[in-house]
Amino acid sequence: MQKLVEEIQKLKKERNAVIVAHNYQLPEVQDIADFRGDSLELSRMAAKSHAKVIVFCGVYFMAETASILSPDKTVIMPDTAAGCPLANMITAEDLRELKSRHPKAVSVGYVNTSAEVKAELDYCCTSSNAVKVISSLKDAEEIIFIPDKYLADYASKKTGRRLISWDGYCPTHVKILPEDIIRSIRLHPKAKVIAHPECASEVASLADEVLSTGKTCEFVKKSEAKEFIIATEVGLVYRLHKDNPDKKFYPASELAVCPNMKRTNLEKILWALEEMKNEVRVSDEIRKKAKKSIDAMMSIG
Repeated sequence: MQKLVEEIQKLKKERNAVIVAHNYQLPEVQDIADFRGDSLELSRMAAKSHAKVIVFCGVYFMAETASILSPDKTVIMPDTAAGCPLANMITAEDLRELKSRHPKAVSVGYVNTSAEVKAELDYCCTSSNAVKVISSLKDAEEIIFIPDKYLADYASKKTGRRLISWDGYCPTHVKILPEDIIRSIRLHPKAKVIAHPECASEVASLADEVLSTGKTCEFVKKSEAKEFIIATEVGLVYRLHKDNPDKKFYPASELAVCPNMKRTNLEKILWALEEMKNEVRVSDEIRKKAKKSIDAMMSIG
């Protein structure tokens, strides 16, 4: 493995590349990355870097977002077959049809969507700022929220706004059951429970905090608690352990593994840098429209 790492580091310099890895990636992929984080956070960090090439270790919509924010850079994926089932649950055509049934509605979409879907939105949002985005739309008669029904439910409860939601969900997060949380609390009674807002509503209601992966990392670092039950994809536990060696972390369910997030490995990163294939590029027409929804989100602060 050390030889692989050395070859990747050498090629990375030659290509003037930056490697970014989502918090759910394999430990060795997280270790070799220049940046680790949430999907949008990674795209923004990569855009600010002086690198000419972005190696995106995540799923397809994330690499698209990097392309939207960095049109002058080459975005490559170690495995372009790494998709997101949640993002694939809605198409641009689906959204247009939904908007036609609610012509006065403002449309808000989770970052976990394709570039084509983002191009049809008024506002983009992340799991950490969805509540803030919805709260800002005080004058909106109706609000469409796509594609995650559980994030929609969470944002609706937090803001008191009724949302027109899509019936999408993350297949990995729905594997975490209320029974898993109850069992984990019995085993670790002193632990704080942190759930991702993509979890089912019954799971979120049992948590002490409902946070995105990035906000979870921030919360844990500042918290005086020493034990945490983590209700999200298991990959985050590795990062939390590494960043907080004095604290203990327990995955709520060992079944919460995203197979697409685990497709990327060191060999594929090396091949991507060697061959410079698997480029992800969003067309100018779609990119400009999609960027408007991201910029609208950023303007909220």
